[in-house]
Amino acid sequence: MNEDINRIKIVLCEKKRTNKWLADQLNVNPTTVSKWCTNTSQPDLYTLKSIASLLEIDIRRLLNPTESLGMASEPVIIYGIKNN
Repeated sequence: MNEDINRIKIVLCEKKRTNKWLADQLNVNPTTVSKWCTNTSQPDLYTLKSIASLLEIDIRRLLNPTESLGMASEPVIIYGIKNN
């Protein structure tokens, strides 16, 4: 099962940027960015941080919430505060 883990394609569209632009900025193959956009593969955290920086957004906007992945029963800790 291939779940949509990242929102890279959506955010690129919102920012009016292309896969090619992102590939050029990161110095990676456009095919790699395409795989990220289709959720066929995922960028590592360092790359995800770079993508967020290039798009001038919080890195969390690039990820789908865990609730959509069926993990809503797990406690969420935000800034050291446990949220049940």
